[in-house]
Amino acid sequence: MIIALIFMLLTGVMNVGAEVEELLPKDKIGVIVTILPFANFVEKVGKERVEVGVMVPPGASPHTYEPTPLQLKEISQAQLYVKVGSGIDFELAWMDKIRKVNRDMLICDSSQGIEIINHDPHIWLSPKNAKKIVQNICQALIQIDPLSQEYFKENAREFNSRLDELDKEIKIKLSKMNNKRFLSYHPSWTYFAKEYDLVQVAIEEEGKEPSATFLVSIIEQARASHISIILCSPQFNIKSAEVIAQEIGAQIITADPLARDYIKNLQNLTTVLGGNE
Repeated sequence: MIIALIFMLLTGVMNVGAEVEELLPKDKIGVIVTILPFANFVEKVGKERVEVGVMVPPGASPHTYEPTPLQLKEISQAQLYVKVGSGIDFELAWMDKIRKVNRDMLICDSSQGIEIINHDPHIWLSPKNAKKIVQNICQALIQIDPLSQEYFKENAREFNSRLDELDKEIKIKLSKMNNKRFLSYHPSWTYFAKEYDLVQVAIEEEGKEPSATFLVSIIEQARASHISIILCSPQFNIKSAEVIAQEIGAQIITADPLARDYIKNLQNLTTVLGGNE
């Protein structure tokens, strides 16, 4: 019985090792990112020369997620960690531990050169900020693989050109918005709103479920401003948003700030906001 148990444990360890080896092959740069959009950025710059692992999986919240033993093992084999760097909760809680797991791993602070607004960590939701993030990632990959410098730079230029096109596309679509105000359950869209002259009104009260009094004030404010759109992230409970939507006759739109396909995600959002479905 004991021998069988030891065999099972050893087999499990071997299987975990095999899985990690497959995730981070030796002929590629092993890169770990905190959230899914940054996997997209790294893949656009590194293409087939990188293998990317993501800490916070689809559907999970970076405010509460804790890494698994397998993810920590993956970190131990990575060459680069691309952190958001803007104060996202996962990094505040885990970055020191991540450093200790792999002290040889280069850490890229993707927020370099970006102005943080009121401690809001959602810097990537502005295409202009995304371009700076891409450049920071490019420089980190060059540091690891200097011989591929021109390759990474060309890929970064190509993707940033696409982000310029996205920026123009968003401006055209949002120019058709009659009301520039919108409600957002979790205020993820501060940088997006600022870049495109929109006004985000948060339903959360200091990061928590709104009180009954606060909910009433939000409803009154929404009515006075004729707000007809409420953005909700799939990572959060939307009961409060549903109450408000029923009271003011607003449309609830699921808008995921953590979607992997960055360009498609913002295209879809602006199509709905601009009323061009």
